[in-house]
Parts: sequence; C-alpha cells; structure tokens
Amino acid sequence: MNKINRFVIGLGLGLSAAASQAAVDVTSVITAIGDAGTAAATVGAAVLVMVVGIKVYKWIRSAM
Repeated sequence: MNKINRFVIGLGLGLSAAASQAAVDVTSVITAIGDAGTAAATVGAAVLVMVVGIKVYKWIRSAM
C-alpha cells in the first residue's frame, strides 16, 4: 500500500509540473532575440562598410 501511495503522489506531482510548464509564454523572449539579431546585423554591416572603405581609401591613396 505504501508503494501505491508514493506512486499516486509522484504521478500527481508529475502531472502538476507538466501542466505548469505548458503555460509558459516565450513569445516575448523570441521577439527580443529577433530584435537583438537585427541590431547585431546592422552594427556588423556598418563595421564591414567601414573596414572596406578604409581599405579602398588606402588602395586609392597608394595608387597616386
């Protein structure tokens, strides 16, 4: 009888834990990650343009 009680209690706790995990809303986290990715891409593109611009400037200057 003791094993059955432990099983029933464990099953109840397991189901309640599963139910509480099902209610987690992660849409705001996904949106924040997407926004951060967009910002990182913008900064990365700006850095790349600056590096290429400096290289082209040096290349043109050395040709003169």
